[in-house]
Amino acid sequence: MKLAIVTAYPPSKVTLNEYAYHLVKSFRQKENITEIILLTDETPEAKDLNFSEAGCKITVKECWKFNSYKNIFSVAKAINQTKPDAVLFNLQFMKFGDKKVAAALGLMLPWICSMKNIPNIVLLHNILEEVDLKSAGFTSNKLLQKAYNFIGTSLTKLLLKADKVAVTMQKYVTVLEQKYLADNITVIPHGTFEIAESPSYDLPNGAFKIMTFGKFGTYKKVESMIEAVEKVRKTSDLDLEIVIAGTDNPNVPEYLATVQEQYKHVPQLTFTGYVEEADVAPLFNESAVVVFPYTSTTGSSGVLHQAGSYGKAVVMPDLGDLALLVKDEGYRGEFFEPTNVDSLANAIEAIVTNDAYRISLGKTNYKAATAFPMERITDMYLEEFEAIIERKLLDRSAVRC
Repeated sequence: MKLAIVTAYPPSKVTLNEYAYHLVKSFRQKENITEIILLTDETPEAKDLNFSEAGCKITVKECWKFNSYKNIFSVAKAINQTKPDAVLFNLQFMKFGDKKVAAALGLMLPWICSMKNIPNIVLLHNILEEVDLKSAGFTSNKLLQKAYNFIGTSLTKLLLKADKVAVTMQKYVTVLEQKYLADNITVIPHGTFEIAESPSYDLPNGAFKIMTFGKFGTYKKVESMIEAVEKVRKTSDLDLEIVIAGTDNPNVPEYLATVQEQYKHVPQLTFTGYVEEADVAPLFNESAVVVFPYTSTTGSSGVLHQAGSYGKAVVMPDLGDLALLVKDEGYRGEFFEPTNVDSLANAIEAIVTNDAYRISLGKTNYKAATAFPMERITDMYLEEFEAIIERKLLDRSAVRC
């Protein structure tokens, strides 16, 4: 199979680029994949293809730009030129831009593939029906929220014209089937990127690192975490360091710089900036606890799967998709009430003051993470593609008869 993947890809800063890296890393090991064609956004630097293991040929075609109205034409042209056997779209609703028209035009591409009879699967990381538009940084205006929901419904109908739409949670299947009467939706879990063969539950000497990781400023805000750790410092004798790893959400530029200035008086407060792929493992391994200071959720959490793969205890808000993911996939953590600093402080303290409990949570999360390695996830996609291709061949045979 000659597989094309439409996605952002490192060193891109566009959402889901890290997920694409791990998809490619796993796909290239499959015997029935002869070539991977990366249909990616343009970046000044070369794409990160430095894999340690041997694998199939990878061809990179930089054929789209964030917020460009031409993406629908340039990506379609690249598909025509490369002639893949199948196309996988790694998507969420703001993948091709944060401007409404640019985003919408890009999301028409799976429909175009279906019109051309090219086998295609849309991996849809979130659905608009389950996104709090205000908390996620889209808009707080009620009229605009209605407009977004109307546009989102229209775009979802287009995405459902793909041969198959894969979502990461069973709840999404239920919502889409009930609202759109769709019969081409399947659950393929998010999966775990890297799984340590035997994670160490011991921590390095020095301060306990309380870490959060992501793109911040909309529904992911770090002020409550900083203030919660300050409270824990006052009630315990522990040496605690706050580590904020990641960057601003594109919708809230300069957010972290503002926070850094606001809390410059707080000791042992570290802002790492963008975390390169090679630095992810040390970041998690050195952390005592991974915190999710979210006020809303927009899909399955890649950071939760990463935390599990390194055997880490987690502190999570008791809401939405995170709570469902814990139930569905077997993760455990300390829960807190969103926006409640005291509740968050209590959750962090429960873990950092009880080493046996921290290790127990880490072991449970490691077990949950190992259930869905990326190798298994990419096998599931290949099975779906093979079924689609076989069905199309049968349809062609029926037409000839």
